[in-house]
Amino acid sequence: MGKMILRNLEIGDAGWLIEQHGMLYARDEGFDRTFEALVAEVLADFIRHHDPACERAFIAEENGTRLGSIFCVRNDEQTARLRLFLLMPEARGRGLGRYLLDTCMGWARDRGYRRMRLSTHESHRAACALYARAGWRCVASKPVRSFGVDLVEQDWEIDL
Repeated sequence: MGKMILRNLEIGDAGWLIEQHGMLYARDEGFDRTFEALVAEVLADFIRHHDPACERAFIAEENGTRLGSIFCVRNDEQTARLRLFLLMPEARGRGLGRYLLDTCMGWARDRGYRRMRLSTHESHRAACALYARAGWRCVASKPVRSFGVDLVEQDWEIDL
């Protein structure tokens, strides 16, 4: 294992994130291209409007290879939203997911946020297990049809 760094969003990262989200979620969960469109919209909004004082992207990179991402965006004065949490398959099982999650939560706490929220799907079992181990709680759950498949959408929260 080489040197792992966490850096901010750079030129080329948005295209990479859109592609990787699209490919991995299509392969693993059968999502259609509307998921890629959602990721593109989230990234476009972040790039155009984010406030660096209270919002941040973290890109995990090792020896020049991107391995994952996590974003902290403002929901309101007290609440940050976790977005675009992605781990490349080759990076899973190495503790990087927990490191990204802890780093993002710590960054939000240091900026004065009192809680964090995220939305996910029940089918993302590894991510949901990671959230639960880190102290997050599932506060809402409902069946939906999104991205061409039947899913159970979940909202999770944690007090910082």
